[in-house]
Amino acid sequence: MSFGDPNNPYGPPPQGQPGYPPQQPPAQPGYGYPQGAAPQQPPAYGYPQGQPAYPGYAGANMMPVQMPGLMKTARVLLFILAGLQILFGIITGFAVAAVQDVSNGVGTGDDTDTLAGLGFLVAGLLLALGALSIFLGVKFKNGGSGIRITTIVYASLMILGGIVNIVNGANGSATFGGLISLAMAGIILASMVNSQASTWFNRPRY
Repeated sequence: MSFGDPNNPYGPPPQGQPGYPPQQPPAQPGYGYPQGAAPQQPPAYGYPQGQPAYPGYAGANMMPVQMPGLMKTARVLLFILAGLQILFGIITGFAVAAVQDVSNGVGTGDDTDTLAGLGFLVAGLLLALGALSIFLGVKFKNGGSGIRITTIVYASLMILGGIVNIVNGANGSATFGGLISLAMAGIILASMVNSQASTWFNRPRY
């Protein structure tokens, strides 16, 4: 049976090969959809739809800044220093009160009132410094440049006090305390005067 000459341009179109389904013409754009409702083109490769912008570009989601490691160390030292100051303040207060009670019992309380007053003043000062150390340590997380300046002044005064204790301690407990104070204050001051501290305390807050 003849199916016609396939090379004849005026002949009927060739029939499909046996065993293969007839080929359908390609669909026209928008076919099967109402006018103006054709499916949208997929987003460009590499830019998924709804993907947020990367950090560093306008409108980007900013990643939280981490506190520098040296500042974390200084913060811990402030809390340790606060505990020591409060502890010695309480011990000093109780010791002065006990000595004053003994003096009053032997009739010499009037002579030791001035010394007792100075002792209570020292105890109160230690407690106040302990509270300040805790305040500065807590404010390291969200504080601004004012906290940094206050910490620099505070650490500088601690260094000065440590040097005085070392000079006047005569190799006693005051000298030992001065060395500890000097070491801790030196680390705290070093953590406040570098560029990382400036960046941390001046960072934008949202």
